Amino acid sequence: MVLKKLSIWFWQCVLFTASIVTYNHPVLAQQTANATSKQLSLQQTAPNQVELNHQILSLSDVQSALKSATSLLRTPRQQNSVSELSQAVTPVMSVTDVKVNTTNKGIEVILVTPNSEKLFVSGRTEGNSYIADIKNAQLQLASGNFRQQKPAAGIANVIVVPVDGNTLRLTVTGETALPVVELFDSQTEGLVFGVTPSATTAQQPTPSQQTQPSESNQAPIELEVTAPPETGYKIPDASIGTRTNTPTRDVPQVINVIPQQVIKDQHNQYIGDALRNAGISQGATPSSLNDRFVIRGFDSSTNILTDGLRNYFAGAQNALNTSNVERIEVLRGPASVLYGQAGLGGIINVVTKQPLRDPYYDASFSVGSFNSIQPSFDIGGPLTSDKKLLYRLDGSYLSSDSFVDFYHQQRYQIAGALSWDIDKNTKLTLNSSYEDFNQNLNWRGLPAVGTLYPSPNGKIPPNRFLGEPGIEDPQDTTYTRLSYKLEHHFNENWSVENAFQAILGRSNDNPFLYPIGLEPDNRTLDQITITTPTTRFQNVFDVNTQVTGRFNTGSVEHQLIIGSEYAWNHLYTTQVNLSAPSIDIFNPVYGQIGDGTILFKYQGGFSINDLGVYAQDVIKLFSNLKLVLGGRYDWAGETDFNQFPTPTSTTFSSQAFSPRAGLVYQPIKPISLYASYSRSFVPQTGLSANNNPFQPQRGTQYEVGVKADLLGDQLSANLALYDLTLTNNLTADPNNPNFSITVGEERSRGVELFVTGEILSGWNVIASYAYTDPRVTKDNSTPVGNLLNLAPQNQASLWTTYIIPKGNLKGLGAGFGLFYVGDRFGDLANSFKLPSYVRTDAALYYRRGQLDAALNFQNLFDLKYFDTAFLSDTQLYYGNPFTVNFTLGWHF
Repeated sequence: MVLKKLSIWFWQCVLFTASIVTYNHPVLAQQTANATSKQLSLQQTAPNQVELNHQILSLSDVQSALKSATSLLRTPRQQNSVSELSQAVTPVMSVTDVKVNTTNKGIEVILVTPNSEKLFVSGRTEGNSYIADIKNAQLQLASGNFRQQKPAAGIANVIVVPVDGNTLRLTVTGETALPVVELFDSQTEGLVFGVTPSATTAQQPTPSQQTQPSESNQAPIELEVTAPPETGYKIPDASIGTRTNTPTRDVPQVINVIPQQVIKDQHNQYIGDALRNAGISQGATPSSLNDRFVIRGFDSSTNILTDGLRNYFAGAQNALNTSNVERIEVLRGPASVLYGQAGLGGIINVVTKQPLRDPYYDASFSVGSFNSIQPSFDIGGPLTSDKKLLYRLDGSYLSSDSFVDFYHQQRYQIAGALSWDIDKNTKLTLNSSYEDFNQNLNWRGLPAVGTLYPSPNGKIPPNRFLGEPGIEDPQDTTYTRLSYKLEHHFNENWSVENAFQAILGRSNDNPFLYPIGLEPDNRTLDQITITTPTTRFQNVFDVNTQVTGRFNTGSVEHQLIIGSEYAWNHLYTTQVNLSAPSIDIFNPVYGQIGDGTILFKYQGGFSINDLGVYAQDVIKLFSNLKLVLGGRYDWAGETDFNQFPTPTSTTFSSQAFSPRAGLVYQPIKPISLYASYSRSFVPQTGLSANNNPFQPQRGTQYEVGVKADLLGDQLSANLALYDLTLTNNLTADPNNPNFSITVGEERSRGVELFVTGEILSGWNVIASYAYTDPRVTKDNSTPVGNLLNLAPQNQASLWTTYIIPKGNLKGLGAGFGLFYVGDRFGDLANSFKLPSYVRTDAALYYRRGQLDAALNFQNLFDLKYFDTAFLSDTQLYYGNPFTVNFTLGWHF
């Protein structure tokens, strides 16, 4: 019955969305233009109005009278905790200023807003800190977040920062004890917090000790700016862990969040660069710009989501750039309970930029090494005066050469998003993006002999291209993504969400030469030519419908989700392998043409279907004890087809149940202790010697850890220990050498530490350390005890920035980073090892007002290191040498 209702709801959503997309309103453009013109007119007249008011209120007698009058208009109220429904449908209020005034009891903190009664406040205490989350509010300070140190005796600091797009967080910390806070509504000022320090710590000066200054001669309060309102390193909530927006400290697994500010500060052009901050090993092949990630020792290249929906076209198929990325979330360990078939190491969710409630315009231009240029823009805001229709539009262009001879790439991307509050309970969000990437060469790396190992013939230069520039025509890949999300709230506790995504990928691959082996003279590289005569295309569709409910059973609180997901992935390609002349790796002669003998021909592809149903319950047993239980059942099918030499097709199917259980205990609010158990599954294709299909790979993880919010909730830390086991791995059948059996096993154990956030005003840090011991534990062809390939046992990263928050040098800053990757084997046979390295990055910034300038240095000391290897010791890839990029941006 539930599935039937969900199915009906889904098709209603599809038809409803289709009608919205195809209907073109003839008056909307004119209304939008009028609204924009009106907003610009208001912006032009507002400064004069503010200046006039300031002149009037500077008269001490009038100001004193006004203060007495406004205080009479304050209304005490109870701190309220509203439902998610109310938060979602109540218009978001803008907090335009933050004031801290001295009173005879201590201080008062005023959040200036047009209507304070529409702000919903949920308060709590942690140690010496009073923390209030103000729902349905956005901070609109021109200069950024608010922080003031020691505003009065007994008060250590007052901080106001955004938690997300619709929530602010006020933190008032006592020096040695918790202050007393009263909450008032004011019709003329806004939301008022009256703060009284603890009597044991706050010794206020008496009139005989110090003359209280009048408001007219008090020194002005200087705001300390740490970043624009949408920036910051510490992101407290993420959706990847529970499919709901949940604090990461309430999820019994490690979650890393790489925010947009880190990506911007480091000038990361691809998500693979950004994921170094999460201790994730690279398995990329830089020329084709594919993404291959190793998490906890296991290849996670196909475990990529976009906005919570799986993206088979990313990862090993296509590298994603960061132009349209809001943040990157990483759930380490099994994720099949929520997302279906996924590898054991972890899953990566790329969260795209979403529509904005207030006007925002940003443009930047970057130039750098290897003739790199990259202009970009990002704009957004309301399309209607009631802000029910919002938009976001961003785009970028990248043109760059490389340290590799003859190589050049170009990439275009444009992305848009539109959200519509259909009514107070229903919201529709549409997203789209288009990307066009082309490169003139397909770089296949260099052999280990002459690079990693000495050769009597000399050293191969890192920039050496082994291929045929004359015949390798440009490769062009296009990537189109369309999606929607429809949300509806039945009441304050129950809601339903339907999300759909379509990704269409097309590529015209150029012929390229592929290395197949090095001859005994250690200088002659044998190659073949690989061509794709027809267009290669891949289509991915994913639809997810989810019901979320909150209810109580006695004193126990539940947050339940029940959902279903269907995904389809279809690939069609052709490939012809031809003979090709060998090349001298130390003295290459280009322009040779082989006889073109056909060695291999393929024309076909596959279709993958995956249907899953899942349920999860986050159970709040006590205020400091939460239990997470979940399970998912998947039915997976794949049909492989080959049209040459005769049409054939083979269908494989499998099914699996993936459970999850976790416990989170908070002895004190800032500390979370957790333990969890979870499983994963990945279908496998092929038949055994007995003509039986293979069972899916199964993964099992046990994890324990501690999460902490430190320095008044500004800094977060996560320490975890885990044990992962992968079973049903394919290995050689000892009785039938041409077949495989599923008795292989791999295991990974390790410890991880992650720290991110703000240490002091303007000083941000993101750091990681991971020790991983991934080994083969059962196999018929690989020696037991071998380390898994491309998985360093030790890996660490540190990136920190400091922006001067106030004074004459406000906005000037610098960044510094160290990225360490330990030794790792290039193949599963452990036949060759890539050495460890430490890469040093740095940056200089100047951010003041609307100006944003940055100078980024990567590989500051021009270290020669190997980033990765691919399949064999003939394809080793050097990391980029010293590069510099200058970016100039302007936002308003």
